[in-house]
Amino acid sequence: MNLLARMTVACLGLRARAQQVLEGSEEGEGVVSLAIGVVIMAFLGVMLWVAFKATLGSATDNVNQQVAKLGQ
Repeated sequence: MNLLARMTVACLGLRARAQQVLEGSEEGEGVVSLAIGVVIMAFLGVMLWVAFKATLGSATDNVNQQVAKLGQ
């Protein structure tokens, strides 16, 4: 393949890639959406865990107080 043909192919490839970028190619949108979903689910999981620990701690204190009253 001669030099002119190689340069033509390279230019066409660059032009096609530039056109994809300018048009806003949607490649990878699913990955971004999945990542956002994972971050949201992780945040919700942490919040639920904190709420659960607070509730469990409060319930444990109440049970211990009631058991102590039974022993008196």
